[in-house]
Parts: sequence; C-alpha cells; structure tokens
Amino acid sequence: MTLYLKPLARRAGLLTAGFLLAQTALSGVVLAEDRAELMAKHRGGTMTLAAVSAAGTIDPMINYTAQFWQLYQMTYDGLVKFKQAGGTDGFEIVPSIAEAIPEPTNDGKTYVFKIRKGIMFSNGKELKPSDVLASYQRIFKVKGPTTGSFYNGFVGADKCIAEAETCTLDGGVIADDAAGTVTINLVAPDSEIFSKLAVPHASILPADAPAADAGTTPIPGTGAYYFDSYNPTEQLVIKRNPHFKEWSVDAQPDGYADEIIYKFGLTEEATINAIINGQIDWMFDTPPADRLPEIGAKYASQIHLDPLAAFWYAPMNTNIAPFDNVKARQALNYALDRDALVGLFGGEVLAQPTCQILPPDFPGHVDDCIYTAEPGPEWVGADMEKAKQLVEESGTKGQKVTVIAEDNATSRGIGTYIQSVLSELGYDASMKAVSPNIQFTYIQNTNNNVQISVTQWYMDYPAASNFLNVLLSCSSFNKGSDSSINIAGYCNPDLDAKMKEAMTLALTDPDAADALWATIDKGFMEQAPMAPLFTPKSVNFASARLGNYLFNKQNRWIASQSWVK
Repeated sequence: MTLYLKPLARRAGLLTAGFLLAQTALSGVVLAEDRAELMAKHRGGTMTLAAVSAAGTIDPMINYTAQFWQLYQMTYDGLVKFKQAGGTDGFEIVPSIAEAIPEPTNDGKTYVFKIRKGIMFSNGKELKPSDVLASYQRIFKVKGPTTGSFYNGFVGADKCIAEAETCTLDGGVIADDAAGTVTINLVAPDSEIFSKLAVPHASILPADAPAADAGTTPIPGTGAYYFDSYNPTEQLVIKRNPHFKEWSVDAQPDGYADEIIYKFGLTEEATINAIINGQIDWMFDTPPADRLPEIGAKYASQIHLDPLAAFWYAPMNTNIAPFDNVKARQALNYALDRDALVGLFGGEVLAQPTCQILPPDFPGHVDDCIYTAEPGPEWVGADMEKAKQLVEESGTKGQKVTVIAEDNATSRGIGTYIQSVLSELGYDASMKAVSPNIQFTYIQNTNNNVQISVTQWYMDYPAASNFLNVLLSCSSFNKGSDSSINIAGYCNPDLDAKMKEAMTLALTDPDAADALWATIDKGFMEQAPMAPLFTPKSVNFASARLGNYLFNKQNRWIASQSWVK
C-alpha cells in the first residue's frame, strides 16, 4: 500500500528523506556476535529512562498504556507470549510459562497447557498451575478493561462479569497442581485466543496477589526484572530478578542492565538536553517538533524512527451534548485539517493523516475516507462549509465544549487546535490539560462527563478486532469505571453483531473476515463516535552510550536487550 505522503518540500525541513532512510537501516541492525559473548561483554550497569509523567497504576491487569506495556515484557509472563525479537518477528506467539502451545480439542474449544517446572516469582515462590487459575480469576475481580472483549469467551466468564467478587471461572479454567496442567475451556472457538493470552492483562501473578487495583504497589512477577519501587511523581525502580533463570530466549530473555531507573516529571526539553549530556539513556515522549531539526542534524545516529500500528484520535462522548448528535460528530470530522495535525506532531516523516480507524498495512484496512473535501481513498482536505452546515442542522451551535488533553507538548498542541476548530464551528470551546498519569483513566470514566478528548491507541496484537471491537463494542463500555476503553460510550447492536460474525468467520476464512472488518470500519465512521487524526511513527531518542537498540513491532523498544556502555 502506498503511504499518503506529500512532496518533501512540505515537510517543514524537520527531517530529511536521507535521514529517514538512514534510521530505517539503523533500526534493523542485527549483531552477529554470539549472545553469550555479548552478555559477558555488556552485562551490568544502570540504564536511565525518562517520561514527562508516569502511566498510572503499575498493575499489569489494569494498566492499558503503551508506556508500561513495554515494561511488562521484561517483568511478567503469560502462558504464551509475543516473541522478544526485532521487527515483525515480534508478532510470533511463543510458549512462555507453558512448555508448548497446545493443539485445540473439543471442536476448538479446549486447550490443555503443560506448565514449566522451576519458574520462580521475584518473591522466591515457585509458580504453580493454581497461580494461573487465580490470575485468570483476578482479571475479572479487578474489573480489568478487557474482561468483556478479550476474556468473555471463557466458560464461566458471564458469571464473573456479573459478580466479579465471587468469580471462580468454574469449568472455564481448571488447574491441576499434581499433574502440572491448566485446562482452558471456551464457550466457542476463538481464532485470537493465543493473542489474548499473550498480552499483559493475562500475566500470571502469585495466587495471593490483591483482588483490587495494586496502584503503586508492585506485584511480584516471573520476568528477568521486577519492579522494586514506584512513585508516580518521581521514579520507578526496576531491578534484576534474583530468582530468574532463563527458560526461553524467545519469550523471556535475560537482560543486560543490572538496574533500570525510570524518572518522571522532566519536561521534554529537559530530557532531550539530559540525553545529549549522557545523563538519561532514552525518552518515552516524542521530541517536540522544534527540536527535531537540531537532533536530526547533530545526533542522527541516536534517533530511531519506527512504524507503528496505531492512531491518534478524538473520542466524542455519544451520550451527552453536543456529541450525542451524530451530525455534530460528523461536523468535527469534516472540519479537521489533518495536515495541520500532522504538522503539530512533527511533519509527514513522522505521521500521516487518517480519517478511518484501522491503520494502513493492517488486517482489514481498505483505504477509505468519508470526511474530506473529495471523498475517496485518502484525506485531501477539510470541508469547513459542509461541517458548518451540519452544526446548524444539529441545533448544537453555541453549546459549551471542553477538550481534555494530556499535559505534554504534543497533546496540548493538538487539544488547542481541536478547540480552535470547535470555536470556528460556533461552539463555546475550551481546552483542559490533565496529567498523563491520570488522563487516560479520567477520560474513560463517565462520571467525569468528558465531552471530547485527545488520546492514542496502539495495537495489542495484529487483528482488526483489537481496534474496532475493543474500542467500540458494547461490552467495552462500562459506566462509572476507569477501565471503560470505549471512551465514546458508543453501542451499536448491529455493528456488534457484525463484529462477532467477523471473529467467527476468521476461524475458517481470514480473507473474508478482513473484508467484513473493512465494512465495519466504514460503518463506525459513518456514525463518527470518534475523529481519527493521524497514524504516527515511533520516534525514539537515545543516548550515545545506549547499545543494541532493538525495536519490536508488537511491543516497541525492548529495553532489556539494550546495554549501556
């Protein structure tokens, strides 16, 4: 698929085409030296990371942010896991706590996992099948954000969703400590079951883990590292797990650094300066656009530019004014200048406009843009005249609207821009920036009456359902919950039924399922519960002393596999 790129002259001089090609090559470097030799040479030291803010709860079954999902790869394990390798190899699912990936029985509804012996939690306790059962029960007890979209296919899940506190998953998950097995029974075959078991929400934790959000208190894990302490206003300390012995280099490789310190509270500007001075090794946040020319010219070898299956979007609350009116939602989609939004993110080398939900080069994606001056396969320009007409027809003109954005440079800029567009459409618009530590949970909770917000979605695994079903299914909307990932609060029973049809169809005809997902994507966009903005690339700025940078298409930069010189 051809990416939607305009001439280089319109890229504001932020990064050159040559720089882009150079970084693409650098990101794919594979060292040929034997891994044991590399460990002997580079093991040890402290790696320092930084972000403007922490990402909320440290609980792996509740947190739903790319920032902390990166960290969970080296601290927790599931029965299976996405391979810890560079590039698209990261999409491969490999056995982790389970010895092997089992074949299905019972017409695709039953899986029996043999649990590895000798895997230890960071508190020194050996993992048993009963820990697996308790962990899967805990997914429901803590009311995790994917209980209704990922794990509702377990036998007994319906009772757990209805009465979380007494969840047993009776008949759905059976643990046999004597035999060393865990049996999972599904209500119906699920083509994505292993992907759902591979993400952090299905991490295996000790059976005595609290049956509530752990908040800032780390829970022991089985990874090469463990969370030692966490203060969201200061730092997260990650140390080597003293009880870890590598059982699978694919699932949970041993790491290089002895300790990783993740600092919170520095501005993007301060972090960039600290990286240049060798005081910080990597920053989570995207460098501000005004610093890209400098670091692109002077520190090109320290920037890594990597494509993402993701998008930035503005969910609109479909249950309160003015966006309970479909014409108001459609109006904003028509009015947005997505070129301007791309510019705010750093230019077309770093992002491309989009007006649909599924990202390019992704299962189910078919180029299609309704909300543009010339409807067709791609966005070509805003249609403000059409947008203003729809606002008049909606009867919502003049109403108060507040845009909620994260309190960092990029999100504030985008939030302020959307505010200006809403004002031009005739609304009494304002923008409020909220700390990234709480913004994502804040905009999910209906009690906060958020009308519109700025947020992002990064795939959990490569399937169309992971965007459409997770973000917009009726089961992903939970009133009064910080874990209601359907931020728009949109429920369309007809489209829900089509999504269930597509997931079933994927078991026998993946191509036909992808075609159906494309029609579902368009169906949602016709109702416009959100305004897609652009699809980003990951911009990683690292210190000169950081070696062996490895980017995984599934889980992004693999911190445990980098070393510090």
